[in-house]
Amino acid sequence: MTIVTKSSYVDGAFVALQSSNELLENRNPSNPGEVIERFVRADRDLTEQAIAAARRAAPGWARSNPQVRADALDFIGTEILARREELARLLSREEGKIVREALGEVDRAGRSFKFYAQEVLRAEGEKYQSVRAEVGIDVFTQPVGVVGIIAPWNFPIAIPAWKIAPALCFGNCVVFKPAELVPSSAWALAEIISRAGLPAGVFNMLIGPGRSVGDTIIRSPDIDAISFTGSEGTGKQIARLAAENMTRVQLEMGGKNPLIVLDDADLEQAVDVALNGSFFSTGQRCTASSRVIVTAGIHDAFVARLAERTRALKVGEALAADTDIGPVVDGKQLEQNLSYVTIGQQEGARLVCGGERIDNQAGAFYFTPALFTEVHPEMRIYREEIFGPVLSVLKVHNYEQAFAAAEDTPFGLSAGIVTTSLKYAEHFKRHSSAGMVMVNLPTAGVDYHVPFGGNGASSLGSREQGTHARHFFTRVKTTYQLA
Repeated sequence: MTIVTKSSYVDGAFVALQSSNELLENRNPSNPGEVIERFVRADRDLTEQAIAAARRAAPGWARSNPQVRADALDFIGTEILARREELARLLSREEGKIVREALGEVDRAGRSFKFYAQEVLRAEGEKYQSVRAEVGIDVFTQPVGVVGIIAPWNFPIAIPAWKIAPALCFGNCVVFKPAELVPSSAWALAEIISRAGLPAGVFNMLIGPGRSVGDTIIRSPDIDAISFTGSEGTGKQIARLAAENMTRVQLEMGGKNPLIVLDDADLEQAVDVALNGSFFSTGQRCTASSRVIVTAGIHDAFVARLAERTRALKVGEALAADTDIGPVVDGKQLEQNLSYVTIGQQEGARLVCGGERIDNQAGAFYFTPALFTEVHPEMRIYREEIFGPVLSVLKVHNYEQAFAAAEDTPFGLSAGIVTTSLKYAEHFKRHSSAGMVMVNLPTAGVDYHVPFGGNGASSLGSREQGTHARHFFTRVKTTYQLA
C-alpha cells in the first residue's frame, strides 16, 4: 500500500514537498510496524513564515463580518460531523483510542465548531452612565491578535477544535502546532479548515518538533497569546518564556485527580464511576481519577468488585469492536507505566491486578490496567501524574479524612465523589479546590459548552470552552465620549 506524504499548511496553502525535507512517520500503536502516513517536518524558518502570514492577515480578520466567521465555523463543524466515522477510525489508528471513544471525541470537535459558529453572532458590549455629566461610556471586546496553539496527543482532534474554534470565532489568527505523535488527525482538521473560505494566513498548521516549531512560537514577539495543553514542566517553561514578551498564556497541565467513595455509595455505581474515570481512554486523560479514596466500611467490597471488573476488561486492537482498552500511545509511555508499577511495588503498595505488558506478534503497546491497594499518601504512585491506567486506592475512616486526602495535592483540575448523602455531596461541591467537581459521575467527561479548567498546578489563565473562552481570546476596551 502506498504511504502518502503530507505537509504543513501555511498562508493559505499546503507547503510544497521537497526531497531534502526531514520526514516524520506516523505509526499505529496497535501495530507499530504500520506507517499510517508520512509528514514533512516543519522547521524554524517555516514557523516564522506562518507567524508572519498570520500577522499580515490579523487586521483584516479582526474586522471581518461576523456572518463570514459564523459560516466558516459552521462549515467546519458540519463536515467533521459528516465524516465522524472516517475521522474516528483515523484517530484510533494513530492514538490508540478505541473506536467508540474516538467517535465521541470527533463528535465533540464538530460540536465545538458549531457552538462557536453561533457564539460569533452573540456580540457583547456594555453601556455605562459616567459619574461626570454628559459623558457616555462604552465597553466592548476586540481580538487579541495572533494566537499560538500547542496541542497534546491524547485528544488529537477535540482539544485542537476547542482552541481553534473560539480563536477564529473572536477574530484571531491562528498558528497551530499539533503533537508529533498524532499528525494525521491534525492534518485532516487543517484540510477541512482550508476549504472553509478563510483568507490566507488566518489559519496555519505546522507539523514539527517542539524544539523548533514550538520554541519559535513561544519566543516570537509577533505571537500575542499562547494556548497550551500538555505537561506541567513544559507549561512552566512556556510561562517563563512568554513573560519575556508579555505574551498572554492559557495553560492546561494535568492533574492527580481524586475520587472519593463513601460508605453510603451504591457499590455498582461506585465501581462503574471508578472504572470509567481511571481506565477508559487507557488512562491517558488529564481528568482521569488516578487515586480513589475509599472509606473503611465499603473499602473491601469496593476493591474486590473493582478488581473483578478490571480483570474482565479486554485490552486489544483499537479498531476491534470488542476492545475495552486500546494500546497506550507509544513505547515511551508504555515504559513509563511499567516503571511506575515497579515503583509502587518497591514502595510497599499491593498490586491487586494488571500492570503488565501483553506480548503480541505485532509489538503493540498493550498494557493491562493496574490496581494498587495498601497505598500511603507519600507514595509516588499516589502523588505523581502517571498518565496511564494505574490506579491507587487509599483507605480512610470517614468523609473528613477523605476530603483532607483529596485536597492533599498541588493539582486542582477535577475531583469526584460517589455518595447518596446530599450533605456530603454539597459540601464537596462547595469546598473542593478542583476547578471541576463531579458527583456520582467519572472525573473524566465534560461538555463542550461550559468552562473547562482547574486550579493550582493544573491550570493557569482563563478557562477554556463555552462562553468563558471569550476572556482569553479577546481584550477589553473602555471608551469615553462627550455627549
